[in-house]
Amino acid sequence: MTKISQLHQKWLKDAEYKTAYEGMAMEFEIASAIIAARTQAGLTQEELAQRMRAKQSQIARWESGEQNATLKTLKRIAEATGTNLKISFEQY
Repeated sequence: MTKISQLHQKWLKDAEYKTAYEGMAMEFEIASAIIAARTQAGLTQEELAQRMRAKQSQIARWESGEQNATLKTLKRIAEATGTNLKISFEQY
């Protein structure tokens, strides 16, 4: 079976795919951070949703990158997972 990471590496050779992927890098990073905060807190999507008074399907949309979380939402996620929200700007 082909792993997603292997497919991703193959697809990155395609200029159009690479441009689209790089354009969404920030969204992927935010989604990954939400997943990491939740799993490190030992929570399921349902448990995080309960703590936030949200629906599990909403957590899934943020974690998949289907919907962007607002700054207010990111603060709520941090509070619900017992983490600190840190945002920074870096030179590129």
